[in-house]
Amino acid sequence: MNPRVITALVLRYLFLYSRTPMRLVELVFWPVVELLIWGNLTNYIQHKTNGDFPHEVLFLVGAFILWDVIFRAQQGVAISFLEDVWTRNLLNVFVAPVRTIEYVAATFAVGFIRIGITMLALCSTAYALYSFNVFQMSWGLIPFFFNLLVTGWALGMISTALILRWGQAAESLAWAVPFFIQPVTAVFYPVSAMQPAWSQSLAWCLPSTYVFEGMREYMKTQIFNWNYFAWAAGLNVIFMAVAAWIFVTMLEMTKKRGLLTKFATQ
Repeated sequence: MNPRVITALVLRYLFLYSRTPMRLVELVFWPVVELLIWGNLTNYIQHKTNGDFPHEVLFLVGAFILWDVIFRAQQGVAISFLEDVWTRNLLNVFVAPVRTIEYVAATFAVGFIRIGITMLALCSTAYALYSFNVFQMSWGLIPFFFNLLVTGWALGMISTALILRWGQAAESLAWAVPFFIQPVTAVFYPVSAMQPAWSQSLAWCLPSTYVFEGMREYMKTQIFNWNYFAWAAGLNVIFMAVAAWIFVTMLEMTKKRGLLTKFATQ
């Protein structure tokens, strides 16, 4: 794996943002709008409860910010791939001496940068408007963040693989895939509250579930649950391996069938 190749690919994607500033809007505008919705909802509930504010409702803003880590990491991989499709640059990338692992690593890096920009906007807005400081999770925020980052990367590879398989007609999956797991990963509510009951077993199969459950426990008791961390990390290793296998399999199949050329020139 050549760091210079990865750096060149990352710069290529960053130049797209520098030359078209409107691309930055979706990194800040939509996340902040959603944060305003959730923040105002929590304020409304607080007002209706006459100050007897349920402790659990405080988790809504924190859960939304952490959920956006998954979403932006996934978008970093899937949208970077689509950028090459939209600009008719996909064939140039695969004709060049760029290994698959280098290409994927570059999209991971872009996803990390996108998250940094979005998190800065969200954390600043949450603190300024709702006095919510995401850093109250202290060092516990670090393992939460990186576990969600890996989950997002895995979802991004799966999204890209599905687009490779079904072509541009499946481009909407670049935005839809994360929301396939959102209802069952206990983002805004504990697993124990999920119905039907069988969905709770499904939730515990997702690494992100342990992160959100751990976040709520840490914010409530200031105790970091290492068992949740171990489960999240272990499942992320499995998820990443499966996602990588699906991506490589779909890419090789697309090349062998000659569909990559057709897909890239549509």
